[in-house]
Amino acid sequence: MTEHAHPASNEDDVDAVTRAVLTASRVLVAVSARSLAAVEDRVTLPQFRLLVVLSTHGTAKLVVLADLLGVNPSTAMRMMDRLIAAGLADRRINPGNRRETLLGLTDEGRRLVEDVTARRRQEIADVVERLAPGQRAALVDALSAFAEAGGEPAAPDEVSLYPLGWSDSQARRTT
Repeated sequence: MTEHAHPASNEDDVDAVTRAVLTASRVLVAVSARSLAAVEDRVTLPQFRLLVVLSTHGTAKLVVLADLLGVNPSTAMRMMDRLIAAGLADRRINPGNRRETLLGLTDEGRRLVEDVTARRRQEIADVVERLAPGQRAALVDALSAFAEAGGEPAAPDEVSLYPLGWSDSQARRTT
């Protein structure tokens, strides 16, 4: 038989790999949804993304935040206004240029990001622990290659730099 007669048996088959990645992505989306469920009464997913960007970048000007999120400044400002009203973010005068306003996280906003991140990380660890050690090593290799092929730089070993695994480029691509 030809290679095309049994595409699922061909390890190099793009369709088989695509199906496997889509299936795995459903697991990751479900984990993400469950990790956010505890805070969904406080923040929306786009607002949470803004909190994550503030968590990874520190204080920033509105135009920078809007660019990182890939939204209009007016949209970013509406999200910030809601987060400020909820006590999760704040506005500060830039001490280096008193005409500029910097936006940042409050301690409560930082705790919210850390709590959601910890829940997500633990649930992923629970799934990974069910894999055999050889499968774990193969998964690291496969996911690293996948991320590289997608143009995503390797995540740093220090998890706190990118608490949800989102790099600068990923934050700009997701909306």
